[in-house]
Amino acid sequence: MKRTYRDDWRVIIEIAPRQTTIPLSALGFDGLEGTLTGEPFELAIAPQPLGDFGWVSMSDRLASTDVDGDYRRRCEELLAELLKRQHVQAGRVTCTEISVCSHCDLSWEELTAEEAADWSTNVDERSVEGEPVCCGRAIEEFRAGRGIPAPSWGGAV
Repeated sequence: MKRTYRDDWRVIIEIAPRQTTIPLSALGFDGLEGTLTGEPFELAIAPQPLGDFGWVSMSDRLASTDVDGDYRRRCEELLAELLKRQHVQAGRVTCTEISVCSHCDLSWEELTAEEAADWSTNVDERSVEGEPVCCGRAIEEFRAGRGIPAPSWGGAV
């Protein structure tokens, strides 16, 4: 089966100066000096790590039983606050997703419809779109769940 890991959570906001020049302090970020001019641009903001309590720091897994959910909520709350600012036009929450096979830990890839129909890229004539390509155990599990006969892993006679 496929396991998906999420990491590198970010809030991406679009800053669009309503005037030709705006002071950086108008964005509401403390300690910034200077002005902005020009076209709208995007700014990526990383949330504070779940395990950072200021006086002590620990891994996210020790600080939370739902790391992905907690990061998503933290980012959505941050985005909601940022969207209240005058020069913030739009925003979104993003993260990096990495999917791996639970059997072999290789990167998760699936056959496309064209690959499933092509004898040079499929396992056998029963290969279908969505079938994993990483290892035999993943293919067998996929097929068993859909009632497709397992491949015959023949060897030398």
